[in-house]
Order: sequence, then structure tokens, then C-alpha cells
Amino acid sequence: MKPSTPRRLLFTAATSVAASFAALTALPAVAHADHLGGSHLGTGGPSAVSPLGTGNLGAVGRAVDNATGPIGGHTVDRPAADRLSITVNADGADGADGADGAGDGAYTLECAPTGGTHPSPSDACERLDQLAKEGVNPFQEVPRDAACTQQYGGPETARVQGTWQGRPVDTTFSRTDGCQISRWNTLVPVLPANGG
Repeated sequence: MKPSTPRRLLFTAATSVAASFAALTALPAVAHADHLGGSHLGTGGPSAVSPLGTGNLGAVGRAVDNATGPIGGHTVDRPAADRLSITVNADGADGADGADGAGDGAYTLECAPTGGTHPSPSDACERLDQLAKEGVNPFQEVPRDAACTQQYGGPETARVQGTWQGRPVDTTFSRTDGCQISRWNTLVPVLPANGG
């Protein structure tokens, strides 16, 4: 074995740094691609969201994927913040003019950073984060062949559009049977409790 020389040590260190840099800059793209790879919660479609943590990169990939600031002179792209537009109708009507009931109205919700016109943005964003950590997609439609209890929870409807976990969302909610009531309740406080 040859004795280490300063030149050899410098070459080894430079090679290690270059390899580490290459690995770190590749992880966000791989983690983001893995995260968007498909739905593990249903049939897919525009409202399907892949739960966090399903990829092989785990927390390391997400940590690098969510990194901010420059790494070695390059900026790592951060996934888009969650932004939702929510329209609630307490009487089930198509319009939301705010005059028909306490739960009526249209508001926005932004997470990371928290904001918007939602009445409780911090609580709503915390709930969405909790659902993501649990791997639950609250925007997944109820399967057509689902066996749902025939109970009526009220005429309330809601429409949610925007982006959650980097995926597009465009779905409606109602309280017309047990499955729909459960789906609505899963999203409280993003949607109003008890429908309005």
C-alpha cells in the first residue's frame, strides 16, 4: 500500500465531495418523481394522491426534496405549496353567495406557509398534514361499487379545487350517504363540521 501524499488525499477528498454533491442533487428529482409516481389509494385520476413515504428514499429523500436554499451553488426546487379553493353550500345549491346558511361561502386555504381566507387556516393545514402522514387521500372519490349506509347527513355540498401534495385536486363533497358523510368528516376542519 502506498503512503498517502497530500496530492492523493486532495484527490480522494475532491472525488468524495463530487460524488456526494451528485447524489444530493439527484435525490430531489428522484424523490419528487417517486412521490408523483401514482396513486396507492385508488384507481388514479386527477384527484388521486400518492401518500408520502411510499418510495424507497423515505425521510432522506423527502428531506432533500423539501430543502431550501442553494446546495453547491444550485437551488433545489421545492414542491409547490398546498393551495385550495373551497366552496361550501349549506343548502346544496350550485351558487355560494354566503346568504343561505352559516356554512356557505367560498374561501382559500394555503399551507406552507399558512394563509388564505379560510376561517381556521392553521387547523385546516394541520389536518391536511396529518392525513398526508397517515397516507390518506381525503380527495379520493368513493368507489362506485362501495357499499354505503343509506343515511342522509344533510343537503350540504362542497367543491375543492387546487393543489395538495403537489397534485391537482378538483372534487366535490356531499352528505348523501354514510360514505359521503365519512369522507366529509375526514376533511374537517378544512370543511365545516356537521356540514355547515
